[in-house]
Amino acid sequence: MELERDERIIIPDEKGEEHLFEVLFSFDVDQTGNSYISVVPADQKEGEEAEVFTFRFDEEESNDDDLALYHIDSDEEWEMVDEVLHTLTGENLI
Repeated sequence: MELERDERIIIPDEKGEEHLFEVLFSFDVDQTGNSYISVVPADQKEGEEAEVFTFRFDEEESNDDDLALYHIDSDEEWEMVDEVLHTLTGENLI
């Protein structure tokens, strides 16, 4: 699945409630072979400071439209993701 900037995805929270997000970026890191996605809440008001969420993801083999999202746990991984996002946006998002 190739994600476009204007694409929207639904992500359930830990209570099972679904939330709509707009995809900002998706990118792969060749050194690790991991893929990442950065999203913002779709209901975020224009002019508000953006709350950006970034996850490591794998495409689910059973359905091309499903993604398995994983929290980024290590400081090293966060630093790498922050560097990529900084390069993509020209500012520090995390």
